[in-house]
Amino acid sequence: MDESRVAGVSEQRATAREALERTSFDLLVIGGGVIGAATAAHAAREGLAVALVDAGDFGSGTSSASSKLIHGGLRYLRLGDVRLVREAHHERRTLAGSVAPHLVHRLPFLLPLYRGGPFRPWFVQSGILLYSTLALSRLNWLVKPARARELVPSLRLDDLRSCALYADAWTNDARLCLENVLAAAEAGATVVNRAEVVSLRLVDGRVAGAEVLVDGEAVPVRARVVVNAAGPWVDAVRRLEDPRAGSSVRLSKGVHVLVPGGEGWSAALTIPQDDVRVTFAVPWYGLLLLGTTDSDYEGDPAAVAPCAADVAQILAEAATALPGSLLLSDAVRASFAGLRVLPLGEGATANARRETVFSVGPAGMVSVAGGKLTTYRKIALDALDRVRGELGLRRLDRRPFPLPGAAGRAAALPVELDPEVRHLYGTRAGMVLASAADDPSLLERIHSDGPDIAAQALFAVRHEWATTAEDVLRRRTTVALRGLADAGAVERVEALLAPAAQA
Repeated sequence: MDESRVAGVSEQRATAREALERTSFDLLVIGGGVIGAATAAHAAREGLAVALVDAGDFGSGTSSASSKLIHGGLRYLRLGDVRLVREAHHERRTLAGSVAPHLVHRLPFLLPLYRGGPFRPWFVQSGILLYSTLALSRLNWLVKPARARELVPSLRLDDLRSCALYADAWTNDARLCLENVLAAAEAGATVVNRAEVVSLRLVDGRVAGAEVLVDGEAVPVRARVVVNAAGPWVDAVRRLEDPRAGSSVRLSKGVHVLVPGGEGWSAALTIPQDDVRVTFAVPWYGLLLLGTTDSDYEGDPAAVAPCAADVAQILAEAATALPGSLLLSDAVRASFAGLRVLPLGEGATANARRETVFSVGPAGMVSVAGGKLTTYRKIALDALDRVRGELGLRRLDRRPFPLPGAAGRAAALPVELDPEVRHLYGTRAGMVLASAADDPSLLERIHSDGPDIAAQALFAVRHEWATTAEDVLRRRTTVALRGLADAGAVERVEALLAPAAQA
């Protein structure tokens, strides 16, 4: 896919770049993944002057390459991390209930128990009971193979003893991240993507901002406090403050693939691979999302990508519970790789705790990395709590608030919009269609085999900071992950982006 910049720079982007240079900020957040975006949003809602910058596109790293689950983390009980599971369940209820109900959808999960597998039914039943108790859920029993097959028609029945049944949720991670960026902007934050921090500003030995490269121009940004939420790049930013800084985290590569399937599924699968690792098969936009791998990664974070061995491993592991006819290598529609940020430690990454890593540099910059997508809101608030005194906040409002697509009442739409598109925007769906009032061609699909329409591309560049076809097809719509980002789709989007960027 062509990653070249579309022609022109929007007025919105030029205004934001000017604000970066002219404003004296209370807080600069480096990294526009979901943690950085939420940190900026909560800080801006406290009335602070906030800047949020990302070297790439918002959410273009880990925050759009997860398993797309909002879940307690059943396997973390096996690792003894009851606290994390309890926190995650609380956040899952909060996200699905008030923060992002349009993007976080409850879904039953089946954990199949095959003869010769790593767990016995009584052991799993006790774990599910504890898990569901922490989740405040009554969905916590074992179901017979016939009932399991009703929920997952493709489930392999050979040697199947029973299935544990519990509830979690799925999401569109890229859109969830983007709505946190939108929330920050709506609260008054200055947000700029493709804005790389190339050095930090020091005043009297303390970090007081940064020099940011925006569209090839170095922009000085002043800020009383700097939070580094750069995800897999957290240590690279730390070394801008202290060139001698060592590693504070390690990285784990996780790969996912999407294959046809999922029709008629009313539950997802959690498939045990050993006594710690599980993989997932989740119905996602008419496909099956399969994964994930979990292996050490020591290369350039920007270069992480799936390889043939990763894909083969995922398909082989899914075959534990699914028929081989669904899992042929030429059936793969799309694949993607992301990086988990983990605490330093020995042993396999699959056994590592999903803890958040906080550190404070010699010049006062606070760095935050790691944790789970599900608990992003708590992580962001904990990061702000560490700089509350420097920001002059006597207390921090930790109450949840609805993200933009969950706020207000949904207006009646002038035309029917596919439900798989409408949920991406929630109450903002009418705004997407507004441009089509004068140009009905914008109601045409970006690709004939998918539901996303041209109006979404126009909306993405005018209101959601998209500057490339990749931004639109991969992170603001579902086109790429449906395997539909072919040359025709790219050409269609680029034709819309160029004049829109100049408007």
